Amino acid sequence: MTIAVILTTFNRKKKTITCLENLGRQVISDDTTLPIFITDDASSDGTPEAISERFPAVHLYHGNGSLYWAGGMRNSWKKALQTNPDYFLLLNDDTVLYDNAIEVLLQYSTKILGNKTAPAICVGSTVNEETGIISYGGRKLRSKTRPVSEMVYSTTEYMDCDLGNANIMLVPREIVEQIGILSDGYTHGIADYDYTLKAKKAGFKVLVAPGYLGTCEDDHGKNWKSQQVTFSDRLKYLMSPKGLAYKEYLRFIRDHFPMHYPSAFCKLWLKTMFPFIWDRMKK
Repeated sequence: MTIAVILTTFNRKKKTITCLENLGRQVISDDTTLPIFITDDASSDGTPEAISERFPAVHLYHGNGSLYWAGGMRNSWKKALQTNPDYFLLLNDDTVLYDNAIEVLLQYSTKILGNKTAPAICVGSTVNEETGIISYGGRKLRSKTRPVSEMVYSTTEYMDCDLGNANIMLVPREIVEQIGILSDGYTHGIADYDYTLKAKKAGFKVLVAPGYLGTCEDDHGKNWKSQQVTFSDRLKYLMSPKGLAYKEYLRFIRDHFPMHYPSAFCKLWLKTMFPFIWDRMKK
């Protein structure tokens, strides 16, 4: 069995090396191989050099600095497709896997699922080491018309979900053959949520594996400071791929929650133009 590991990195040398070191500690069967495909998006901190030195077997590719997360992952995934593996493991370079992570991800497909039904995407939950709180994983939609969701987690069961973070995500080859890889329509975030919703619409299951499979700090939204920044800065954040990703988020809403489009449009502008009102509405 071959599991192609897909990563992208940018100026996170220490975290990337730690991530790769933990990949090497995975408890897997002797007939399972883990070829690693990484796109470095023009890091200036020595990340690609460190990867080449410490892990010469890694397939390392280079971006021009404008790929962001989704673009880098697509590039790595396209390269991995050429090797025709059985599975693709999408992994964030700041995620530290527990030693049994891949074993748990595979268990649903190899032991529970067997050949009875269609293959499933399996998502792994991560925990923030400092707080002990879940940081990434799978979410279940609470509405069919709005992107309102809640985290799904169990210590013992595989749980159905709708939205999955690709911090840890195992995708069988059969699913990729039918729905492809991450959409070109997304630059940074949102691409993983879009992918899992596409898989669900195509008739595949998306599941969260039991327990925590690794550690990762939730760093989303830390650069949004409502009233502490100027309108010009908020406008840049609205349009930025690493901010609210205005056009791409509205594309996501249009494709998956079309009835919510007018509301989503208004909320994005309300948060940008009148952040103090937005803060009050959230409470």
